[in-house]
Amino acid sequence: MAFRLTSNDMQDGEKMPLLHVFNGMGYHGDNLSPHLAWRGVPEGTKSFVVTVYDPDAPTGSGWWHWVVANIPATTQELPQGAGSGLPGLPAGALQTRTDFGQAGYGGAAPPQGESHRYQFTVHALDVARIDVDANASGAMVGFNVHFHSLGSATLTVKYN
Repeated sequence: MAFRLTSNDMQDGEKMPLLHVFNGMGYHGDNLSPHLAWRGVPEGTKSFVVTVYDPDAPTGSGWWHWVVANIPATTQELPQGAGSGLPGLPAGALQTRTDFGQAGYGGAAPPQGESHRYQFTVHALDVARIDVDANASGAMVGFNVHFHSLGSATLTVKYN
């Protein structure tokens, strides 16, 4: 079975529901992180990293909306709201700083009139932990993931 990421809340290629859209910057979503589940995990996986990235943000470097590192290998699902202050992140998991300036889920918030893609990705790693803290940027986490990746699976949704 291929490494695959799914959600009870969103479908690949479809529009992101308002439940998961940012609440602020002119948006009135619920800013609730979606349910995510992964299957077909690569052999030798010792931990996971989950990221949400907007490659269409007008920054020259995209926009990190959510980063969760050091998810134990025994975890293959995050419940809705786990990145929004509700229970559900496994012990040892660490949310790091997003481009909103703080740790935790930040939903879609493209500039008015623009349509953006939001790439939810789970990365399987060959180490139990990467050496980052809550102040690490998405780029820093990505740098560490690069050297320990066994594979990744992505689900992409849109919002405008």
